[in-house]
Amino acid sequence: MHLAGAGVADAKWTTERKDEIYNSSTKTSLLLVNELQKGDHQVKTFVAASAIGIYGDDTGNQMIRETSPVGHGFLAHVTDAWETATNKFTSLGVRLVQLRIGVVLSKDGGALVELLKPPVAAPLGNGKQYMSWIHIVDLAQMFMDAMENNGYVGVYNAVAPKPETNRNFTKKAAKAFGKVFLPIPVPALVLKIILGEMAAIVLGGSRISSHKIEEAGFKFRFPKLEDALSDLSAK
Repeated sequence: MHLAGAGVADAKWTTERKDEIYNSSTKTSLLLVNELQKGDHQVKTFVAASAIGIYGDDTGNQMIRETSPVGHGFLAHVTDAWETATNKFTSLGVRLVQLRIGVVLSKDGGALVELLKPPVAAPLGNGKQYMSWIHIVDLAQMFMDAMENNGYVGVYNAVAPKPETNRNFTKKAAKAFGKVFLPIPVPALVLKIILGEMAAIVLGGSRISSHKIEEAGFKFRFPKLEDALSDLSAK
């Protein structure tokens, strides 16, 4: 299993930071491939993290599937190179699974915690951009299933079945965690000033389909956002 890669939202995207994000994802994959190429190995399955960022910064309302083309933007470029590097495992006779991970919901960090940090919760930009999310428990189970089930081969979107717009997501999260929801959105210009190029992460969005992994037999424990938030907000 390969989960390496610098967090894309952990720091502003300076030139040095962007190089770190790119290299930490691609070079580690190539290192592992090169090590296995040196001789006999017992590796039969390789499960790699990827990201829905491969589809581009903003794909609008269109439902995106694994067959959709690579999009535009820094994250699409990085993720495409990441998958290209891990694709080399197939030449070693290894079953390869790549999980394109969406917005992971956890109470220990990540997008949900950051969204609820301000005194009040408010939509970002126009609030209409889709957030394709997944509960961390479901994501962990996906990785387990991908390792243990030989029927999993290739690329799968690791997202819950029901994406939400940023506005709806924020409103439901505020309700679950007892925060005040302010329907007045944070202007895109303000976010661009604060975050720079990284603002593309929150101002853009993608409506990603989970159909393929469900067809493979995966059963979501938290298919609905309300259930996921209820679980994460429980004391």
